[in-house]
Amino acid sequence: MSYALAGPLQAAIYQVLVADSALDTLVAGAIYDGLPAGPIPETYVSLGAEEVRDSSDKSGAGALHRFTVSVISEAAGFATPKVVAAAVSDALEGVTPSLSRGRLVGLWFEKAVAKRSGSTGQGRQIDLIFRARVEDA
Repeated sequence: MSYALAGPLQAAIYQVLVADSALDTLVAGAIYDGLPAGPIPETYVSLGAEEVRDSSDKSGAGALHRFTVSVISEAAGFATPKVVAAAVSDALEGVTPSLSRGRLVGLWFEKAVAKRSGSTGQGRQIDLIFRARVEDA
C-alpha cells in the first residue's frame, strides 16, 4: 500500500469536522488544516501529525493511519479545550465518510494527551489521536 489515501482521508475528516454544528458552535468555524494569516482565535481545532503503516492483506491494499486532531486554546484552564475536544471526539464517533479514492473501513479514537503549551505555558493543547483503516478501491 502506498500513501495514496492520506489526502482523501484528511479531506474527509476535515469535512466531517467543519460540518458538525456542535463543534462549529464552540469554535465559530475555527477548524484548520493550516493556520490562516493574521490573528488566530483564542480556541481552535487543527489537523496535525499522521503516521501511516501498510496493512494490506490477501483481500487487497490497505493502510492504517494514526492521525492527530489538536485543540489549541489560550483560555484559562483546561475546561474550554476539554469541551471542544469532546465535541471533536463526538463528531468523529461512528462516522464513515466517503473518500475521493478508496474507502474508510473503520475509524477509532485511540488516546488523548492534554498539556500546557505556548512560550509561557499559559496555553492549553489537547491532542486527540485516532486510527483509521483504509482500503484502496
